[in-house]
Amino acid sequence: MLRIHFTDVDLARTRLAPAPDPLFEITASLHRLQSRKGRWAYTGWYRTARERMRESGLERAVRDVLLPLCPRAAYYPDFLTPVDAVNGLDAGLESVLATPAERVRTEIGILDRTVGAPAWSRRLDALPARKQLVALLRAYHETVIAPHAEQVQARIEAERAARSRGLLDGGVEGLLAGLGPMLRWRPPVLEVAYPRQAEDRDLHLNGRGLTLVPSYFNWGEPVAYADPGLPPVVWYSLLHEPGAPRTRDPGRSLTNLLGRARAIALCTASGGATTGEIARAAGISAPAASRHASALRDAGLVTSLRNGQAVLHTLTPTGAAVLRAALREADGAGAGRPEAPASFPASHVPRRPNPE
Repeated sequence: MLRIHFTDVDLARTRLAPAPDPLFEITASLHRLQSRKGRWAYTGWYRTARERMRESGLERAVRDVLLPLCPRAAYYPDFLTPVDAVNGLDAGLESVLATPAERVRTEIGILDRTVGAPAWSRRLDALPARKQLVALLRAYHETVIAPHAEQVQARIEAERAARSRGLLDGGVEGLLAGLGPMLRWRPPVLEVAYPRQAEDRDLHLNGRGLTLVPSYFNWGEPVAYADPGLPPVVWYSLLHEPGAPRTRDPGRSLTNLLGRARAIALCTASGGATTGEIARAAGISAPAASRHASALRDAGLVTSLRNGQAVLHTLTPTGAAVLRAALREADGAGAGRPEAPASFPASHVPRRPNPE
């Protein structure tokens, strides 16, 4: 277990990241390529990622370079996911390039002792080799992460909306208390569950505060830096609900009430969705999707929030209750919806370990 110790100053300096961390999403997605755990939640991404890597000629470089650096194991180097990456891909890659050579050697050494590091990785302490790595990370991100950016950001915004309710109701402590069963708030300590083989440890924030970063591609276990001297960050998994956003048949009763397109819009908004995502799910134009979302909002079933050029739609409590009732009716009537796998538990844990 990781025990994160807060002071009053740390509570005041705790924040929830406004966007996904692109370098951590790269690392977490590489773990998805190495594991079947949670594969059902990423089926579409997994298929298109493989196709895009093949078409772009990245397959071999990913296999020979990125996967050995980011093994699905108890450790991978902290310098690959710098805290500056929460400010965007360019900022994160600049931090990778700026990592002191001694730190790179130290962390590659830990990787070697933990699971074994490829011989070529020892050259990463030199800037030319790190520039090649950064170019590969950028190419991988553009090929398999960026095409899903809208969906990932929508899920992050939905998570922020949910955590904001805890913040409004109970302050920062209310936010911390709602993070899930593997992140447990016992004032003034946040207990983060570790894998069984990991040693217990304590992290004292000492006025530095904590940055919480929701992750789309991380599955199950939260992750924190191995080095306690680095800025305190915890990346935690989003809850991937089976069924609702992927379901095309929301149930006869809901369809009869709202019409097919508007019923699908309500289902899609259950996971947080932009107007464009609603349009794609329902097979309609973006203006039509916007009109349906407006009608649902006027009825008090969804709430909409502008984020840059996109508008994110999420369910209100009333909308969620209407959808739950309709889906229960559809299940009872055998409406032919695809059988959903067991729901992923709302869990989250620390880096490094992250064995899955």
